[in-house]
Amino acid sequence: MILAGGFLLVGVGSFLFSPSPKKADEYNVTVQNISTAADGLDLKAVGGLVKKAKDAEDLERLINSEEEGLNNLDLNEDGKVDYISVHEYGNDTVKGFSLTTQPTPGETQELATIDIEKTNGDEAQVEIHGNEQIYGHNHYHHSHFGIMDMMLIGYLFRPHGMFMSPFGYGNYPGGYSQHSTVPPQSYRSKTADANRSSTMKSASGSSVKGKSISPNAGKSASSIKAPLKNPTVSQRSFQTRNPSKTISRGGFGRTASTSRATRPSRPSVRSGGFGRSGGSFGGK
Repeated sequence: MILAGGFLLVGVGSFLFSPSPKKADEYNVTVQNISTAADGLDLKAVGGLVKKAKDAEDLERLINSEEEGLNNLDLNEDGKVDYISVHEYGNDTVKGFSLTTQPTPGETQELATIDIEKTNGDEAQVEIHGNEQIYGHNHYHHSHFGIMDMMLIGYLFRPHGMFMSPFGYGNYPGGYSQHSTVPPQSYRSKTADANRSSTMKSASGSSVKGKSISPNAGKSASSIKAPLKNPTVSQRSFQTRNPSKTISRGGFGRTASTSRATRPSRPSVRSGGFGRSGGSFGGK
């Protein structure tokens, strides 16, 4: 009887101190750390170039400068930085720049617009609006610059022919050489100083009073592999057929997925006691 009682106590102890079984409806969570197309072009950092550029052509050079390092965009995921073209537009009160790229020949994707509006006094308001397909809805950055601090003001508000970049996919200006993208961590390090010194502030809406329409408004490219914040139907369809490297191989980010939790077996009574069944162009 004592021996049998000992077996019984050991069996009960194993049951009482065993890990609690999970509930049948508990599941492991899929964790994703995925970079999107927007992570390849930091618009807040780009805002600082507006203050440095002397004209539209110079702005295009600075944006694409490997030395500046502010463009790490790769919409077609070929490992090369996409060339960004600048197209000027405007009216008497608001001047602007449309930033576009061509992920494939014949397709144009607008990335963002930069509007510059003279305000009262010696200031100009600068507003950068990210394209909603790339950056999601209401992605704005605002700042006020002194007119004397921006060489662009003198250029923009005097009579001149508007600059429309002749460059695009496979057609680059002299001195420019297509270069490889850098890892996300390296890109964030490159843009960190630019962001710290930037006066651009994030906003959820436009504050430009005048209206001027970009010549590339509504232009989107279907063949984009990089993840988008708000893709069109055709972009979503293309990405379904052509999965992003970011998602399938780790790419800019890593996707860590755990399997669905299995339902643990209930303790079973065996003869002699209790048991358990267990069953990631150069700058100047």
